[in-house]
Parts: sequence; structure tokens; C-alpha cells
Amino acid sequence: MEVILKQDVDKLGSTGQVVKVAAGYARNFLVPRGFAVAATASNKKIIDQVRQSELRKEAKSAGDATELAKSMANVTIEIRMKAGENDQLFGSVTAQDIADQLAAKGFTIDRKKVMLDHPIRTIGEHKVVVKLHKDVSFDLPVNVAKDE
Repeated sequence: MEVILKQDVDKLGSTGQVVKVAAGYARNFLVPRGFAVAATASNKKIIDQVRQSELRKEAKSAGDATELAKSMANVTIEIRMKAGENDQLFGSVTAQDIADQLAAKGFTIDRKKVMLDHPIRTIGEHKVVVKLHKDVSFDLPVNVAKDE
């Protein structure tokens, strides 16, 4: 039996893909849970229309992310924190701190888009990757200074 997947299914396929599965698997598992629909001509047309609209939305969001990255190209974040004698911070700079500083400069970026491998724990200049879209990311300079 051929079905059209409405969402990604592990070891089977991705959204919008037409796959051939056992009739019982489709009837008892995929269709009742909303993972797939029968591969009729009308359902194929509907899925094609949905796929086209998703592609348009994706292209628009990629364009918006590119424009935002261009506008943030010259932005530098400065964070002041208390530090010890060896320039070791009392605490750390997290993605939330960076997102808050960006918000103060007028850029609303979700903290989940700030890619930190580990929190920043030393004073100095650091490069942080901000991933605005799956294809659009840029390096944001973060200057951590000692608070007197």
C-alpha cells in the first residue's frame, strides 16, 4: 500500500514522501496516529500544494535572516562581570546573557540561537556563533570585561 507521510517517520521517510508499506502497518499505525494518508491523486495534489507553501515560507525566512545578519555585522557585545585575580569570572557568561545584551541593542534573538559550546568563564574577546536560520549564521564578537 502506498501512503504519503505527513511528518518524518524514523527508518521510513520524511514529510511529503510517498512510501510503500504493508497494508496493516498503514491501517493500524501510520494513518490512525496521523503520520500518513493514503496516496490518492487528490491527496498527492494537496501535499504538493502544502510543500510549495512551505518552500515559499522557508525562502522568506531565509531572506529575513540574511537581512538581520547583515544589519548585525558591526554589532559588538560588551559584558561586565566580577572577576578574580587571574581574570577568572565569578560565574559565567551564558547564551541568555548574550541574548539580553542583544535585546538591549534592539535585536530580539532567542537564546537558543546563540550557539555556545560551553559558558564563557574568562575575561577577554570571544567569538560566539549566532545561528539565525539553518543556512544563515554569523560570528558575534563578545567582549567580557572586569567589573570594578
